[in-house]
Amino acid sequence: MTETASKETFSFQAEVGKLLDIVAHSLYSHKEIFLRELISNASDACDKLRYEALTKPDLLAGEGEFRIEIATDAKAKTLTISDNGVGMNKDDLIDALGTIARSGTQAFMQALKDAAQKAEKGGDAGVNLIGQFGVGFYSAFMVADTVEVTSRRAGGDTTWRWTSDGKGAFEIEPAARAGRGTDVVLHLKKDAKEYLDAPRLENIVRRYSDHIAVPVILKGTEKDAEDRTLNSALALWTRDKKDITDEQYAELYHHVGMAYDEPWMTLHNKVEGVVSYTNLLFIPTERPFNLFHPDRKGSVKLYVKRVFITDDCDALVPGYLRFLKGVVDSEDIDLNVSREMLQENPALRKIKSGLVKRVLGELAKKAEKAPDDYAKFWETFGMVLKEGLHEDFENREKLLDLVRFRSSGADGWTSLADYVGRMKDGQDAIYYISGEDAEQVAKSPQLEGFRAKGVEVLYMTDPVDEFWLSAVGAFSEKPFKSATRGGVDLSKIKGAEADKAADEQKDKPAEEKAAGLDPLIAAFKVALGDKVKDVRLSDRLTESPVCLIADEQGLDMHLERLLKQHKQIDGLSARVLEINPTHPLIKRLAGVAEEKKGGDPILDDAAFLLLDQARIVEGEPVLDPQAFTRRMSNVMQKGLAA
Repeated sequence: MTETASKETFSFQAEVGKLLDIVAHSLYSHKEIFLRELISNASDACDKLRYEALTKPDLLAGEGEFRIEIATDAKAKTLTISDNGVGMNKDDLIDALGTIARSGTQAFMQALKDAAQKAEKGGDAGVNLIGQFGVGFYSAFMVADTVEVTSRRAGGDTTWRWTSDGKGAFEIEPAARAGRGTDVVLHLKKDAKEYLDAPRLENIVRRYSDHIAVPVILKGTEKDAEDRTLNSALALWTRDKKDITDEQYAELYHHVGMAYDEPWMTLHNKVEGVVSYTNLLFIPTERPFNLFHPDRKGSVKLYVKRVFITDDCDALVPGYLRFLKGVVDSEDIDLNVSREMLQENPALRKIKSGLVKRVLGELAKKAEKAPDDYAKFWETFGMVLKEGLHEDFENREKLLDLVRFRSSGADGWTSLADYVGRMKDGQDAIYYISGEDAEQVAKSPQLEGFRAKGVEVLYMTDPVDEFWLSAVGAFSEKPFKSATRGGVDLSKIKGAEADKAADEQKDKPAEEKAAGLDPLIAAFKVALGDKVKDVRLSDRLTESPVCLIADEQGLDMHLERLLKQHKQIDGLSARVLEINPTHPLIKRLAGVAEEKKGGDPILDDAAFLLLDQARIVEGEPVLDPQAFTRRMSNVMQKGLAA
């Protein structure tokens, strides 16, 4: 920071400097969007002051109704957007216009760079990015080579001016303004003179900002001295649905949700009863960058009698519906209620319950009538919706009908009801396997026996799956069972076996299958010691020689890995090593064990190599890389010598 007299110069936060460079170089194909951004900011400033004035009415003294004004000066080539909202002091200007305070900055910047590169090649990928991280103000530099922001905080007696050319620094100095609010003055570039044209400005405001509930007034000029209100200045959610176009809905979505995709679903309802309210909610098409960020705030704004209260109210919608954007306006909440008291407000609890039922009901209709369209929603927000299975006992049954999975028995997504409808005779459980992604778990050796029996297995590939499964327990009286745990008995299940001979072998009594294998099992147990919990024959393997499973009473293997990654447990428990009695390698090793009476270095090496092989398949490291290399070399040498 440098100081000359009363003027101070600051450097932008590093990310802002990069952002300005990208924005200023044609990220947008429609530069007119800058006006929407500045009007939206002005509207938000008025909303914030409305709320503050509930407890401090003196803040509104002498200023009249809220308004946003647009003024042009053809000689000076300036466009000014003014409001009489809450305004900013010196610190506000530095914090709001010199930094990107929102979470997810790095992810946003990377996406912005990628979009800019596409835009340079003729694409239009960047149009959906500005605004999602509170950076809409900087779009002004697309049309202006210098921007001045003069602002006076409501209740304050000083005015400050922020000035920048968007090239790395900004200046702050004292200024003069008659009343509260903010003036944003754009010194337009040579190729942006069209934004001095009144009809052009009027068209932009009507297209993008008609829904703004504050009058947007175009000030008169020397040619046309009359001031004109350009928008309807009526809160969109208060209008009848039949009088609202899809384009108007979309623009409100862009405004309240700070989003630039199109809404996937719009829910506009007026509820009358013990608690009356209107909701205008949107489900996005695209996933916000910060959907899983711990500091992410909600995107549903709460109004009371059309007065903005807050956009950060955990009591309005549950966390698993945090992708919702929009507005809820109620007549039955006290205007003077504090943000803290909102969390315990009984009227708000009823509104929340009604909103959840409405959203889940509309999703159920979409899932039934347009399954392909619902599948797109599920791919985007399914992982978030699943959180409700763990958190929301009251609506758990509705959510169970909505969840979708990849599985071994169906292409695309499948529901639990469809899975149950395809269950085999004798199957008494819903089987699942957990892992990082569907492609990985589909190759797991633990599924071989299920595949041979034609038994479908659901792929649980979201981290939240491990937690809701234990909370839910069952669906349609069918318990959930992990395919990677002990205690799975497939012998009762009858179906079209893929391999009859293999199936007949699987269904043989344990004593018959174990014939001749006892010495090998004993040798493996001695060699591996406490590296495994047990060594036993497998009923689930048909192709692989071995696999690892969790003990029947232990944690699922994937859950245990997740807990270790998050430092909730110190290490992984010993697993059970299952061996396939029909595999040629196991039969050959059994012969060696019988011949050598169990004691031979080749059996020790084989035991560890097979264990390491099973660990590699599970995505885990080998026990001892040096020992693994030595054993592998020994086996290869003996094989070549033979």
